[in-house]
Amino acid sequence: MRLQAPGTHGVRLRFRTNNGLKKMAKIVYGVSGEGSGHSSRSREILTHLQSTGHVVKVVSYDRGYANLKDDFDVFETEGLHIASLDNRVSKVKTFTDNLKRLPEGHKKLQSLRKDIFKKFRPDCVITDFEPMTAYLANHYDLPLITIDNQHRLRYMSYPCPAHLQAERKMTKTIIRAMVPRPDVSLVTTFYYGDPQNNRTFFFAPILRQEVLSLQPSSGGHILVYLTSGFESFLKRLMDFPRESFIIYGSEKEHTHKNLNYKAFSKDGFLNDLASCKAVMATAGFTLMTESFYLRKPYLALPMRGQFEQEINGFLLARLKYGVNLRRSTSEAIGHFLYRIPDFAEILKTFHARDNAAIKQQLSELLADDGALAREFHAKRMRLVGLSKPSA
Repeated sequence: MRLQAPGTHGVRLRFRTNNGLKKMAKIVYGVSGEGSGHSSRSREILTHLQSTGHVVKVVSYDRGYANLKDDFDVFETEGLHIASLDNRVSKVKTFTDNLKRLPEGHKKLQSLRKDIFKKFRPDCVITDFEPMTAYLANHYDLPLITIDNQHRLRYMSYPCPAHLQAERKMTKTIIRAMVPRPDVSLVTTFYYGDPQNNRTFFFAPILRQEVLSLQPSSGGHILVYLTSGFESFLKRLMDFPRESFIIYGSEKEHTHKNLNYKAFSKDGFLNDLASCKAVMATAGFTLMTESFYLRKPYLALPMRGQFEQEINGFLLARLKYGVNLRRSTSEAIGHFLYRIPDFAEILKTFHARDNAAIKQQLSELLADDGALAREFHAKRMRLVGLSKPSA
């Protein structure tokens, strides 16, 4: 898919300076620090942007800041967090924890405005679901590009079961509040529905180079990646003594019957992922899509109250890449184990892609100081009748 400026009717635009070279852009890139998936994906895009000559200021917090600060110019901000208990989102704890962060968040916002936006003077803003940079892009009348998987839940048509419809509407409202008025959305997805506007474009999930370089094989073990709150599920795995389970995320390191608990190691985890015959884990987007790329059948245990995980599990089952386990029983686990060969056969049809397409489209948006991004921004401003805000 090629991006096109509004009104170009399919003509691919190329921007060049008088000497024939593309001019580079100054970019503020916001990265959500919730979990490691956002920073993992952003690392690939940030490396591409810097290698092509763009100047980038990164804004992140928590895991995102920790994962990126050694390799990029990163401003540490304050961020929102989701609190969970026993594999279920705790709305009360999420609210109270984030309420405590408001004073520090206000200070960080003012510092971000002064030290990054006023001094650096970016040509455009890119956000991977980081709200402060999105709000300041609107405040300073800058083109705003989103690169994430969350916006498929706002801008893509997809099937949704009746019991999740209320959460679907709430999630769309939250996404709109977190990232208001994006000009272009580059959306990563494993399920392809129709876009709901002409400024949303779908791409294969962004994969880490470490995953792209893996050579998958089918060994005898099943990889399990779970955090606290899954003790009852892990006990049920002992009902299947003929299976070997390698377990990460439980903060243990020992072997008990057919359960081999391992301390986390990135290389060790990736090797076990590449050589397993199936995966059992929560329904987070990153691990799910890495598993699909490696053709690994997936048993998903979505976090209750986290709509994205619940819809990921639902779509996974709809595509027949594995099982969406909404209630943990030995019978359901046995059903998944029995059908692993069937899911593996279906996954052979999964079209594995690298990150080239989304990088190419981003390069087109940012060429000539972000000329095409500015055209999308100008069109959206005209459509909604917005006037340029004061600085």
